Amino acid sequence: MKLKGTMTIQLIDVETGQVEQVIETNMLTDAVNNIFQENPMGILLNAAGKYDTLLNWTGTLLPICPNLIGGILLFSKALEEKTSNIYSDSSNLPVAYASNDVNSTENLARGSLNLTESKVLDNGYRFIWEFTPNQGNGTIAAVALTSSYGGKNAYGSLIDDASPFLLMRKVDVSNLGNEKLTDLFLTTSIDFEKNCLYSLQYSDSSVIIRKLRIPTFTIGLNESLNDSSCSLLESQVLACTTFKFLGSYIPYGVFCDGGDGYWYGFSNQQNTSGDAKMLWMKIKKEDYTFTEGSWTLTNCQLPACGSFRVDTYPIRIQRAVVRRGYLYIPAYNKTGIYKINLSNSTDVKFIEFGFTSQMKPLGGAGNCENYLVVVGDLIIGWDFQITANDKVIQTVGTARLDNLATPLFQYKNYLTGWGSSYSNAYHLSYLLTPYLASINNLSSPITKTADKTMKITYELTEVDGTEK
Repeated sequence: MKLKGTMTIQLIDVETGQVEQVIETNMLTDAVNNIFQENPMGILLNAAGKYDTLLNWTGTLLPICPNLIGGILLFSKALEEKTSNIYSDSSNLPVAYASNDVNSTENLARGSLNLTESKVLDNGYRFIWEFTPNQGNGTIAAVALTSSYGGKNAYGSLIDDASPFLLMRKVDVSNLGNEKLTDLFLTTSIDFEKNCLYSLQYSDSSVIIRKLRIPTFTIGLNESLNDSSCSLLESQVLACTTFKFLGSYIPYGVFCDGGDGYWYGFSNQQNTSGDAKMLWMKIKKEDYTFTEGSWTLTNCQLPACGSFRVDTYPIRIQRAVVRRGYLYIPAYNKTGIYKINLSNSTDVKFIEFGFTSQMKPLGGAGNCENYLVVVGDLIIGWDFQITANDKVIQTVGTARLDNLATPLFQYKNYLTGWGSSYSNAYHLSYLLTPYLASINNLSSPITKTADKTMKITYELTEVDGTEK
């Protein structure tokens, strides 16, 4: 099946009735095909039992229109026209959007679907979105179809920031035992193409790297998809002379994937005044060679970057992430976030929020708490986002990731990780909903202002393979 999309944007002056019109055709990306064709870790399958949660697609994602394709995203800069480009960079987040319903909120970035004029066609669907004079204002250089969830708040707003994450599958893994749960809850990176994950642990003055096979895209004759088949392939012990997890009853520390061929370890104890002391470790993935040392971070007041221990169940806290060569960790007083150069610890930037964050964990309070995740190149906290150029975007603050303990590991449209609510442990899988189902760069940017309404008519139709 081949799809064709035609879009008409009309800007209508509310005083004169003058109409400025733009007509464009689009290209389709791989986003929707990925959702059906990719199945990392059996995300589309109920494979573990009656206590699992599996999304009912009907009415949520199907029919494709107006669900999997049921929203629209508007951008101030052009998008790269590649079928593999399924998410925008954080330097070009949507300036406006709309879903498959009427906007009854106070979110001025969001428009409404005209429920009367939008309809099923014989060979497709006609969407008509409308923006009032005070909605969707700004420069528009590109437009993309997206999911109905992605069109509600894009990556998050002051109205709602849970809609980017749609829970697809929740598998109860509580019965795996502490050894396997420790491996899963300390997962630092996943190689989806090679069916393996890496779990980094600190114990007895050493860092232990455990490489484990986990079925992601191939499954063996004796394997299952409830994480019980996670099996050890290799274990390496790195004896440390400087680096350690500080603390005693609660060991303070965290490991992060730098996305640059290295893993990084950090450990500190919270300080409410003066300078922060932090131990660090850098491990090369290729051969496990490493360096280690300590930092004195002048006039930085930090919470503990993380902690992990196993009692009757795994307990993990994470408050720090690495992005593009920098460690990001919130300030103890919750008014901003520190950006620390991993190659030069004297290069520390304090990024002010402009407000005092509630600084709650993304999955709610419990024995497992993750305060920061990186999705693409966007850092997401409870009520804030940090773009790639360190712009702060305030959001409302919503529990959205179900007691997440680990980072979120992304494969195309899907995100996966592990979390726990005390003695109940889960493997969690999400659909990242603000994807680019199509890309439609305008020949020339247009500007929506408060003296104009905007009407977008988007017809998506099925055509035979001979039509161009």
